[in-house]
Amino acid sequence: MTDDPSPTMTDLADVASLVAVAEDSTVSRTVLKGEGTRLVLFAFDTGQELTEHTASVPVLLQTLVGHVEITADGRTVDLRPGDVIHLGARLPHAVVAKEPSRLLLTMLDPRQPRALKPTH
Repeated sequence: MTDDPSPTMTDLADVASLVAVAEDSTVSRTVLKGEGTRLVLFAFDTGQELTEHTASVPVLLQTLVGHVEITADGRTVDLRPGDVIHLGARLPHAVVAKEPSRLLLTMLDPRQPRALKPTH
């Protein structure tokens, strides 16, 4: 017998609606913790930014609404709805919102335990 629980399926509908853009602010909310994955939703007003920082695990960034610029690895990329960028662990990067935007951050960590339910 194993201590490992059975695999699960978790779904989230209309992820972009789970956080609102606030005037002159950046808002973030963890919307799901799952096996090896954590989803964090960001809402940025125009001009808001996350200055250069790193993540300890590989990440995916996907714009759900709006337009953000991602600077990493010596270049800047425009990220619009449906676009995705993968960043390796510990790669310095920055985010700037060019208009009111919602960005989904997926943190990929195989060491993270099996998960829990969505946090909405």
